[in-house]
Amino acid sequence: MQTKIIAIVGMSGSGKSEAIGYIKERGVPDIYFGGMLYREMDRRGEEKTPENQQVYRKKLRDELGAEFIAKLAAEDAKNLIEAGQKRILFDGLYSWSEFRYLKHEFPGALTVVAVVAPRELRYRRLANRPERPFTKEQAFRRDVSEIEEIEKGGPIAMADYYVLNDGSLENMQEQLKKILIEIDF
Repeated sequence: MQTKIIAIVGMSGSGKSEAIGYIKERGVPDIYFGGMLYREMDRRGEEKTPENQQVYRKKLRDELGAEFIAKLAAEDAKNLIEAGQKRILFDGLYSWSEFRYLKHEFPGALTVVAVVAPRELRYRRLANRPERPFTKEQAFRRDVSEIEEIEKGGPIAMADYYVLNDGSLENMQEQLKKILIEIDF
């Protein structure tokens, strides 16, 4: 069986977490990119708050290169592959630099799936979420920051597959199921 890796990408509020949860329910181990950042923050004795995470991600990208998180995630993935794992999920691929690095490290094995939803719907979801809700203005500023500073648009634009998440959870899951079948995941 050939190794297969899926990376889920999308803007805040698009439904990435729901897509990731759906794939994880199938017993697929996930590599959480935020966990890579937290590991580095722990190593440096930094407090792990949402605000610090955003500041520290930028600081570490400046210090260690834009793809530093992808390098750590790739090491974890290679360890899983060496241990016999054939299906892996990347949770949190954000930047164009990370995308390019991972496509190079895992040629033919990496499939990028973008979860997309209309902006106004994403903003409503972000306003209504129980944890860290955003106002419309905060959500817009986050979008701009993620596009301009993290290069988040590149992986979404270059995704191998798209899931339009503008309806029910079941509809999104059905789209994901078709993709998983098509790529034999």
